[in-house]
Amino acid sequence: MIWCVRQGKRPGLLRGGRLLAAVLCLILALGALPARAAGSMANFVALRSYDGRFADVEEDDWYYANVAALYELGLTNGQSDVSFGPRSSVTLGEAAAFAARLRSLYVSGDPEAGAAAYPLEEGDAWYAGYVRYLTALGIVDSAFAASYDGDATRAQVAHLIANTLPASEFSQPNALAVNMGYALRAYITDVDEYTPYQQEILQLYRWGIVTGSDSQGSYYPNRAITRGELTALLTRLADPALRVTLDWDLSAYYSAKGTTYQDLVEPGTLRRSHSLTDEDAIDGNLRYMLSRGESVLTLQLEAKDVTQDNVTALMNRYLTAMRRYLEQSYNAVNCTYSASTGRVTLRFYSSIFSDALLPSARSATLERAIAVHDMLWQTGVVTADMTDYEKARAYFTWVCENCAYDHRATSSSVAHTAYSLFEMGSAVCDGYTAAYNMLLKLEGIACTTQSTEDHIWTVATLDGVTYHIDTTWGSQTGTVRYQYFAMTPEQSLARFS
Repeated sequence: MIWCVRQGKRPGLLRGGRLLAAVLCLILALGALPARAAGSMANFVALRSYDGRFADVEEDDWYYANVAALYELGLTNGQSDVSFGPRSSVTLGEAAAFAARLRSLYVSGDPEAGAAAYPLEEGDAWYAGYVRYLTALGIVDSAFAASYDGDATRAQVAHLIANTLPASEFSQPNALAVNMGYALRAYITDVDEYTPYQQEILQLYRWGIVTGSDSQGSYYPNRAITRGELTALLTRLADPALRVTLDWDLSAYYSAKGTTYQDLVEPGTLRRSHSLTDEDAIDGNLRYMLSRGESVLTLQLEAKDVTQDNVTALMNRYLTAMRRYLEQSYNAVNCTYSASTGRVTLRFYSSIFSDALLPSARSATLERAIAVHDMLWQTGVVTADMTDYEKARAYFTWVCENCAYDHRATSSSVAHTAYSLFEMGSAVCDGYTAAYNMLLKLEGIACTTQSTEDHIWTVATLDGVTYHIDTTWGSQTGTVRYQYFAMTPEQSLARFS
């Protein structure tokens, strides 16, 4: 049968103006339909073909396919035979009625069966049966009561749409993009914890029901929704083929591309003259040198202190301090000095790579570390809402799962470098630690090292707490040994007592 709604009766779902005349016709040829499945997306079947009848809906309009789909489902005949009114606003009562009909169609194959169980009483608004049906389902509550006759806001509609069908009917193709983009405040920036129905809005983005209204994916939650917009949401619920995969480019917000070795070091203050045992000055000088991308440091000491023994001791102190910055690839130092002037020049280098090969090895190491960093972000292993502790654990897992201990390494093997871990998947403790520290520093996590005579591991500050982390010991079996992640200093040092 054909049921047309007129003023004073139950009006249709989408309207132009204020429903002052016939608004919507629903074609319910139920007797001619095959048996419908209970609670199934299979109940959303086309009853007819759209013939381009609406003159105000053109083929290049973004909502064209949605209007066509709504018509083909038999859920709208438009404002007239030739007009749809896609830019007209929608009342909350109309939006609720449409949600109720779509849910009823999903459940029983009959869009009116749900509301029919709640007959209208004298004085009821036309939409009362639909609202009672949705209330019984827990989809709406008293918070909506005063709004049904007014224009529906996009936030209110998000609540309706997100609950119209069971969540189990939806995949989440946009979950990573939405979770990352929202956490980074790069997209959907007009929705926050104070926005009504925040979670429902975000869920619609994850499902591909909503894409946003501008280049930032803004939702405009307080804006009235139009017929064209509501039609898009409803038909994307009913037809997975109409859902949208977001193409948001988030790389600019998380990528470490462009990071240099200088960026991995907090700049220090140069003190050319200092006592031979001043550890703070030694560390500050190294940070000054490394943050400038340099490997040579010139000191001006007291001439009386510049003896061969003192210079040797000074070299050892600087080399020991350099182990805090293992990711920089410098593990050796030579020195020239003048006993008469007190001038001492330290040159740091690699005993593994020649001077000719070191620049390219460093470049390849950092490039690979950045690729790992970005990959973990792209795949959602690391996210913006993680704590430092959670991020460090994610990188710990990656290192332990992607590197094997090189038991054949000698003192001159490349296994002592981060390059070996990233490029070859094998390393010894200083290679493990250098690579892990590089990843943490790319994440902005402060870290250094601690060592014994024959072992070295990471010391990191995670959310204000100091932890010892040993990726080498963490990867010595077929499974990641998390007991060596985030150890207290006491737990870590007790291993060697």
